[in-house]
Amino acid sequence: MRVLVTGATGFVGRAVVSELVSRGHTVVAGSRRGTALPGTQGVTLDVTDPGAVLRVFGEANPDAVIHLVGIIQEAGAQTFERVHFEGTRNVLAATPRGARYVQMSALGAREDSGSRYSSTKGRAERLVRESGLAFTIFRPSLIFGPGDDFFGRVLRELVSTAPIVPQIGDGRFPFRPVSVEDVARAFAGALERPETVGQTYDLTGPEEFTFRQLLELELSALGKKKPIVPVPLALMDLAVPAMQVLPKPPITRDQYAMLKEGNTAPNEPARTVFDLPMLRLEDKLPGIVGRSGR
Repeated sequence: MRVLVTGATGFVGRAVVSELVSRGHTVVAGSRRGTALPGTQGVTLDVTDPGAVLRVFGEANPDAVIHLVGIIQEAGAQTFERVHFEGTRNVLAATPRGARYVQMSALGAREDSGSRYSSTKGRAERLVRESGLAFTIFRPSLIFGPGDDFFGRVLRELVSTAPIVPQIGDGRFPFRPVSVEDVARAFAGALERPETVGQTYDLTGPEEFTFRQLLELELSALGKKKPIVPVPLALMDLAVPAMQVLPKPPITRDQYAMLKEGNTAPNEPARTVFDLPMLRLEDKLPGIVGRSGR
């Protein structure tokens, strides 16, 4: 199958592309720089440019499209609205009507969310469902693996930069992180399973953790011993907006909103449908934080 992957050089994209290549698919790797990953054809692709998307898709003529492009933090013109919603609309318009389509959404995506990240992901899902394409939507939880943003940067900086570790509220917010390997296996597997057309799957890992437990795991993986001190939500509600004046705030408004909501769901039916190995966070975390420190 000839598969065009958007966001192919990102954290998840590289894992998905590698899985597709290993299964014998012909992969067109779309990215803003047009980098060719091993075993692929690289093409320059900006999903926020509708004309460019039409041209690239027309030249590639894919049998399947896996749309992965997303951002964690807004920067200049790269807003959640433009990337998640308008970008998805551009990709859908350019996808051949007979092609298979797989969409990267996010656990907790819904149109009425207080997080712009989650609300634009939810609105993008609606576009996919109304597209008339043979689609599958995936909603991953926090994704862990070498090069991830949450465990490799956000939590690492949180536990490394002060003598104490600030804990948001009571620390009971639940999370069920999933490995990037499991995510890649699910995305590739959807192309091989006709019964997944029209379905939406939550992608979560084998174990649920509270936010405090994630902090403890991060400290352990880094070999650090520090006290974890709760910070009342009322204080965080004041501190987080003030942090946004920094060039790269330690936590954005949207990340804060999503942390308070938690991010968990059962790992069925995705675990069974795609035969996912369900890799454990505890086993992978030391390598993740070690890599991010180099």
